[in-house]
Amino acid sequence: MNKGTAVIGFFLCFVTGMGLMFAIDRGKGGASLSAEPTAAAMAADHSSSPIPVTNKDPQVGNADALVTIVQVSDFQCPFCSRVEPTITQIRQKYKPDQVRVVWKNNPLPFHPNARPAADAAMTVFGLGGNDAFWKFHGKVFENQKDMSDANYEKWAVESGVPLDKYKAALAAKKFTSKVDEDLALSRKIGINGTPGFRINGVLVSGAQPLPKFTDVIDAQLKAAQDLIKSGTKKSEVSLALTKTNFTAPEAKPAPSDNGPPAADNTVWRVDVAPDDPQRGPKNAAVTIVEWSDFQCPFCAKVEPTLKQVRDTYKDDVRVVWKDNPLPFHPRAKPAATLARAAYAKGGDALFWKAHDAMYDGQKIEDADLEALAKKLGLDWAGVKAAIDSNKYADHFSKTMDQADSLEARGTPHFFINGVRLTGAQPWESFKATIDAQLAKAKGIAKNGVAPDQVYAEIMKTAKAAGTLDKKDVPPPSKDTPVKGAANGKVVIQEWSDFQCPFCGRVEPTIKQIMDKYGDKVKIVWHNMPLPFHENAGPAAEAAYEVFQQKGSTGFWAFHDKLYGNQQALTRPDLEKTAQELGVDMAKFKAALDSHSHKAAIDADAAAGQKLGVNGTPAFFVNGYFLSGAQPYEKFEKLINVALKE
Repeated sequence: MNKGTAVIGFFLCFVTGMGLMFAIDRGKGGASLSAEPTAAAMAADHSSSPIPVTNKDPQVGNADALVTIVQVSDFQCPFCSRVEPTITQIRQKYKPDQVRVVWKNNPLPFHPNARPAADAAMTVFGLGGNDAFWKFHGKVFENQKDMSDANYEKWAVESGVPLDKYKAALAAKKFTSKVDEDLALSRKIGINGTPGFRINGVLVSGAQPLPKFTDVIDAQLKAAQDLIKSGTKKSEVSLALTKTNFTAPEAKPAPSDNGPPAADNTVWRVDVAPDDPQRGPKNAAVTIVEWSDFQCPFCAKVEPTLKQVRDTYKDDVRVVWKDNPLPFHPRAKPAATLARAAYAKGGDALFWKAHDAMYDGQKIEDADLEALAKKLGLDWAGVKAAIDSNKYADHFSKTMDQADSLEARGTPHFFINGVRLTGAQPWESFKATIDAQLAKAKGIAKNGVAPDQVYAEIMKTAKAAGTLDKKDVPPPSKDTPVKGAANGKVVIQEWSDFQCPFCGRVEPTIKQIMDKYGDKVKIVWHNMPLPFHENAGPAAEAAYEVFQQKGSTGFWAFHDKLYGNQQALTRPDLEKTAQELGVDMAKFKAALDSHSHKAAIDADAAAGQKLGVNGTPAFFVNGYFLSGAQPYEKFEKLINVALKE
């Protein structure tokens, strides 16, 4: 997980309802959105609000409700899913004339299914109105693990939208521009992660428990009644309070879509391997080394700019490709494998054909890859076998390790004659850097260096990549759960959180490590329940009590059950799981009631923070730091280094 992802993950990583904003015409051909909003909608139009709400927004509750909750969310975000029951409780607690909920989209870039789901949902809304939208919305969140185009079609029909109309409208992108509008608005109103809420303009961030919401709502209802008593029309109350409460976020320079460029002009030593695909002459004055990912939307976004670079500078520039299939992009590695197979068969020429085809729409499911393989003259059975066996694991590990050593986290990431350029930067950023490096390179060539040796000459004085991050981590105490060999040469100390989705995601990788390295490795558990995970603290205390009663064996059994179902972490769930493992329930309940292990949990977390851990999961492999739910290859590299030591 790169830094940007870790930050998002750390800070954050409905139910059917009949709205009153639209008239629905259900004549021939099915449901369609009436061209004119109802009178109620017109009366409570908040288009003049700093947080605009119009008849283009899905909503539930009365249009003139005293409190408007603008919910900015992402259909694939686990925290957004977790807050949905709380939103349901709010709707049950308050009447429709007290609270309305308005939906706005913020599909995060590292959730590959989020944008397609948002596009599908807005298409359903455009064709079927509020009723259809909330039905579809509920089905997506109920089946978050099964998000796919085929299921969106199925759920659209189940929500009352004719399939032919849905497919035609989606293909024409008839209603999807609303998602782009929502994305732009999210930044303006200070919501960068999901879920985020503005309650009559008051900001509430994250999947907060019900009391956090009701405190704000109750205060707003009181303020609303005061306004009504002073003569404000009911239909204008929420708008007036929003204008009063809203504080615009501090203005900052607009970041690029995937992070700002580095401010310095350090020249880094970036080696080009013989098997790195290249486009352009090897004696080009400027070499652009690109780390990229076939599923990354920002990598696709920068492709037209790279073409403009090639068209403008022609033989003065070569582009070198490096693979960095990010772990949270499940289709990135299969796509990269096909590209490597193309390179193995046809060298640079066939690689770039595969590259260009995959970025043209980024259709990289197995069926898409199979069709492309046949078009390129590749044996699909061989490509599929390479995908399934992770044939190019060593190659990917090598290029990803090189990216890590250069702190080239995230994609796309460029080095232009060694000078870093981060993210999907505009043409102007590339041009400025290329022009500077081109002048420098031509000066070197004038001094007698052969054109094909200019890059090597620049690299001679370039800054070498950093060393591995190693810290002095204290040995684990006896009161810490461990598994694996007692005298294992490699000790992996993990700081984790039972409710964290990234911690759950890394569990199969830990099992893979144990299966391969056996008695060479020992895993040590440390607790770091994050404050915005309301069930993480109780789960950590429960696991610690199981450890006290049943030792490490009992702890890991309890641990595995909690990660087996991270949705079942309430007190009754914890008690049920403990009982299944034969724990003394009287002692167990007493420990949770008295929080007798909280001090130990807090001490564990504090020890991690002292070492620089500020998110979960985090690992120290014989002291070498690894942050986030990294792929197996990242662990393997550090384990092998530790074994050699």
